[in-house]
Amino acid sequence: MAEVRFITLDPGHFHAALVQKEMYPGVSRTVHVYAPVGSDLLDHLARVTRFNQRPDNPSSWALEVHASPDFMERMVKDRPGNAVVISGRNRGKIDRIQASLDAGLHALVDKPWILEAADLPKLDRALASADEKGLVALDIMTERFEVTSELQKELVEDPEVFGTAVAGTTADPGVYMESVHHLMKVVAGAPNIRPTWFFDSDEQGEGLNDIGTHLVDLVQWTLFPGQAIDYRKDVRVEAAQRWPTMIPREAFKRVTGQDVPASLAARVKDGALEYFCNTYASYALRGVHVGLSVIWDWEAPPGAGDSHFAYYRGSRAKVEIRQGAAENHRPELYVVPASPADKAAATAALQKKMAALQARYPGVGMEDRGPEVHITIADRLRVTHEEHFAQVTQSFLRYVRDRSALPFWERPNMLAKYYVTTEGTRLARQSPPRPAPRRAPR
Repeated sequence: MAEVRFITLDPGHFHAALVQKEMYPGVSRTVHVYAPVGSDLLDHLARVTRFNQRPDNPSSWALEVHASPDFMERMVKDRPGNAVVISGRNRGKIDRIQASLDAGLHALVDKPWILEAADLPKLDRALASADEKGLVALDIMTERFEVTSELQKELVEDPEVFGTAVAGTTADPGVYMESVHHLMKVVAGAPNIRPTWFFDSDEQGEGLNDIGTHLVDLVQWTLFPGQAIDYRKDVRVEAAQRWPTMIPREAFKRVTGQDVPASLAARVKDGALEYFCNTYASYALRGVHVGLSVIWDWEAPPGAGDSHFAYYRGSRAKVEIRQGAAENHRPELYVVPASPADKAAATAALQKKMAALQARYPGVGMEDRGPEVHITIADRLRVTHEEHFAQVTQSFLRYVRDRSALPFWERPNMLAKYYVTTEGTRLARQSPPRPAPRRAPR
């Protein structure tokens, strides 16, 4: 096909720039940016400029900027490219996706696509439009490219290692994930100044709306690989709760460069913004109980960063990712036999599996640690979160060039994913705020 020509639409989130951290064969170096004049646009241009000016392997993007209040209408009318990147304000994002698809544009879109359960039909319609027009509309699911998640999936898929999934209960789920992110962080070598609207949960969504999309996606992708999930039959959201992170005014100024805006003044209590960004949700997926905890702390301790803790309980072994101090805050994978009597069989099964994985993951190995086995991962297999965006973009480009390569299960599983995140958020809002205990090793 002809070269891919990207359009960036209202880049309010730094993920839009990360798509352009690398250059891609067959993709025009000229990218048209449509956005209103403001700090979101300026921050995006600065990020891409830093990529172009870095000393090692600089990119060479040329940006054509179209800045006006009617940027959406102008983009649809001008249509200077054939693929749009959307990463910004989440409320109303699904309408921009639909308009882009109606204009005949492929769409690479950052999560979340919707925030409310009432918008699930809009998501269904957008995905149907893409199918009807032969377009690709892809959710940016970077966590599928994290090597520990890939290897966790490989081990859960192996019945000799994992056995069968333990259903668990709501209180003691068969699958548990705890994802901790930080509001103040450094991205692409610079402090990540967040827009003030990021702290408006009506605009940005709550914890499960946003980060929760990755967690739900990983559960489906790992437990039922290559299978379509029907949320009407396969999913039951059982309970959810939420609680705020309190952000003092001075901290708010540090992360945004501005004072708390008048639109959020009603949410300030005792000099701190009450930001509902934490959610715990329980649901059952084809009978397996899942617990998901999404947490936003203020800032990571020195040497630490965002963290991911996840386990799948099998009849033979539990397969677990940890990222605490014991792991030097780097994600590591462990296999814990269901009982000491299962250790010998688990070790033998793992040895066989490690040999089979060498072709795809050269250098992956195992280390006996008494009651558990540590899966060792060569540094060359580890890719940073920022680099995952290039991997997702490469997949998107492959699907654009050959839509038959797009997995058939992506559409139903997107609907299932957003059913869990929106229904869980709805349930959480019905109860008084209550923090969920943390299970991850610190």
